Amino acid sequence: MTDPNRASEGELIERIRTGDEEAFIQLYRQRQGAIYRFALQMSGSESLAEDVTQEVFLALMREAGHFDSTRGSLAAYLYGIARNLVADHLRRRQMDSPLAQDESEASNAPPIVRAANDPLAEMTRREAVESLRQAVLALPEHYREVVVLCELHEMDYERAAKVLGCAVGTVRSRLHRARELLAKKLRGKDKDAAGEIAKALKVVRCAT
Repeated sequence: MTDPNRASEGELIERIRTGDEEAFIQLYRQRQGAIYRFALQMSGSESLAEDVTQEVFLALMREAGHFDSTRGSLAAYLYGIARNLVADHLRRRQMDSPLAQDESEASNAPPIVRAANDPLAEMTRREAVESLRQAVLALPEHYREVVVLCELHEMDYERAAKVLGCAVGTVRSRLHRARELLAKKLRGKDKDAAGEIAKALKVVRCAT
């Protein structure tokens, strides 16, 4: 008899299609954290992220038969549902980003600094990470998506392209442009900004 704790996602989906509640719970536990973080990083709203996460898995439970493994991974399928739901929620709530401000204001954000073993440096680092989070939220949606997927969820270009339904080259170019925009917002024309942004995104990924 197959150990349910070792079941593959494909097996879990098949069991969900037959109404197996335990399979659904197991899959939910495996995937809900990533979906919640994606929705939170895209929206900046904990309540919206909770709603989206619930809706994603309710949709999976109702429509498990719609998942086709030949067209992509289950992760890509769930991220795709979450992406559409986040966009719908934001449109309905007509949410304006708290940092949808002119670039002169955004450029006043504290610089990204390396962590140091003293309270002031640590406080500055936390402020810088929060500024970067907010700068990501202020990006246009198509740039924000690639930053969240590729930088914060560590997807390669191919997986991100499947989630977004676009070409790999499009993901690559959007991510390049998004990094430039983040660097411009946070560090002006500092030539080292891109490298510091990359380091700071790793901190944000670990802190979320």
